[in-house]
Amino acid sequence: MPAIPSFGGLRGRGRDNRRPATAGAALPPPAPTRQPLSASVVDCGVYVGGRRQEGAWTHDEAIHAVRERGDGFVWIGLHEPTEEQIQGIADTFGLHELAVEDAVHAHQRPKLERYDDTLFMVFRTVRYVEHESPTTANEIVESGELMAFLGHDFIITVRHGSHSGLARLRRELDADPEQLEHGPSAVLHAIADHVVDHFLEVTDRIEDDIDEMEAEVFAPRTNVTSEQIYLFKREVLELRRAVSPLATPLRRLSEGYTRLVPEDVRSYFRNVHDHVTTVAERVEGFDEMLTTLVDATLGKLTLQLNTDMRKMNSDMRKITSWAAIIAVPTAIAGIYGMNFDYMPELGFKYGYPAVLAIILGLCLLLYRIFRKNDWL
Repeated sequence: MPAIPSFGGLRGRGRDNRRPATAGAALPPPAPTRQPLSASVVDCGVYVGGRRQEGAWTHDEAIHAVRERGDGFVWIGLHEPTEEQIQGIADTFGLHELAVEDAVHAHQRPKLERYDDTLFMVFRTVRYVEHESPTTANEIVESGELMAFLGHDFIITVRHGSHSGLARLRRELDADPEQLEHGPSAVLHAIADHVVDHFLEVTDRIEDDIDEMEAEVFAPRTNVTSEQIYLFKREVLELRRAVSPLATPLRRLSEGYTRLVPEDVRSYFRNVHDHVTTVAERVEGFDEMLTTLVDATLGKLTLQLNTDMRKMNSDMRKITSWAAIIAVPTAIAGIYGMNFDYMPELGFKYGYPAVLAIILGLCLLLYRIFRKNDWL
């Protein structure tokens, strides 16, 4: 995906973006003896004026400091928390119990839900699994989940899966205070953009695999089976489940679904929505292409079976023809080998050459008949 300009480029458009003199002042660091809530908390940061404040914060200290000051927001990252681990955070930030349950148990489709003054958004993350050939791979797309709770002064991310980490994204955002200055909705946009970027990377790699599989299917001699293509279709379906449902939540965010996303940020959600739509169309094309390859494989198999049957039938006709020709001298020789005393023509002087002539004539007649009927 092309790089999206910093939100800072939106500043100065007919409005005063100057902050009070105290906006950039650092918050006093928390007491060093306090520790994060649990091992599920990957990171807890406080941002004021777009800049991360120093110190290790607990979720209680972070939100208390922000709300006492009346400025800034909190970003908490969780990794596969249990109900007990997330309950304290849910109570502090007023998260709805249904959304918390979804965040803990995962296995959700991409969606956007509003609970009072909090948004709950679910992303499906994907990762391309390296493999030698698409015709032999058992897994091509690995999926995970990423949830986000968005409030006026906080964003809480919950991720499931080993490949959906946000550490790199957090470092990039920490280095861009002008973007974070727009609040937690800017973080939500960055997460959506990050997820869709991975969609684009995976679709590019899958497109290469489909091209390779297509070449294998139409090669003169190939071992590609319909079962292998169906397996690939299943992986594409996994990607489709992550991409297609995300278009609606992004469109709603870009159309002013909530005041938690300001107008300046909505335009960037429209950009992400456009990219998701493009990816969804490509994935739809992948599915249609794989269906075509299945039909081509089955047609090729049917043609091969028909060819084999024709060849087998031809061989059987040849064997039958030669067996019939050989049966003529065998039958005559068998009759005159019965050693009866009174058999016709036994005393005939030219009986032997006459019998040979008859055998030869009958064999030639049968040969011509079989050749005329394309049996030989």
